[in-house]
Amino acid sequence: MDERPSRHRAGEPVRAGIPEHGRIPRYYAVKARLLDLVAELGEGAALPAERELAERFGVSRVTLRQAVGELVLEGRLRRRQGSGTFVAPPKLVQPLALVSYTEGMRRQGVAPGRTAITIERLAADDGLAEELRIERGDTVAHLERVLLADGARVGLESTYLPERRFPGLVEEFDPTTSLYAYLRERRGVVFAEAEERLETVLATPREALLIGTNPALPMLLLHRVSFDPHGVPIERVRSLYRGDRFSFVTRLRADS
Repeated sequence: MDERPSRHRAGEPVRAGIPEHGRIPRYYAVKARLLDLVAELGEGAALPAERELAERFGVSRVTLRQAVGELVLEGRLRRRQGSGTFVAPPKLVQPLALVSYTEGMRRQGVAPGRTAITIERLAADDGLAEELRIERGDTVAHLERVLLADGARVGLESTYLPERRFPGLVEEFDPTTSLYAYLRERRGVVFAEAEERLETVLATPREALLIGTNPALPMLLLHRVSFDPHGVPIERVRSLYRGDRFSFVTRLRADS
């Protein structure tokens, strides 16, 4: 098999991540060739049969499966049971900014949605009380919802709000709609700033079942605490997104 690096594309690893000495795992050379093929085929196209690709690249089917498997985990390819493997659509881009999930999806022409899993009252533990600046044991409203994009499950979101500040929210709020829109329009809340942390995790078995994904698939986890113009916390949010479907973007400015 010709293992020369594919041409470099801006935004991708230089020389497809292949070191100058050329000593790389054979599956990775196949992966680089597959990326070229993916670019040629375009979104939604079916990948040729496994036997055909193995013969084209001069490798075993085991090696080919390893390369394809990595591209599936990265969200470049998508398997359909009984149908084959297809070129995946571009990832959804969620801004790291004070906008709701609903707003972020609509900006991309994607229909947002949510399925309610849990809506309840809880007593705040030490960590939650500290983040929301309330007393330990104070009541908070907890909303747990599956995030949808064009009807497909792509994430899981848990939001905690102080009951004292938002009495009756559990009964009044429709959890299938935008919480930010509700807080602005019905409660007069102004979102001024937020502190957000992003990390990679694996979903728990329960989370994977709710999102409908493989527990081995890397997930993007966001922790956010939002504040009003007086610096008072509004909410604490834990959002889990499929790593194969999402990327995040933000604009950085020099600190004055």
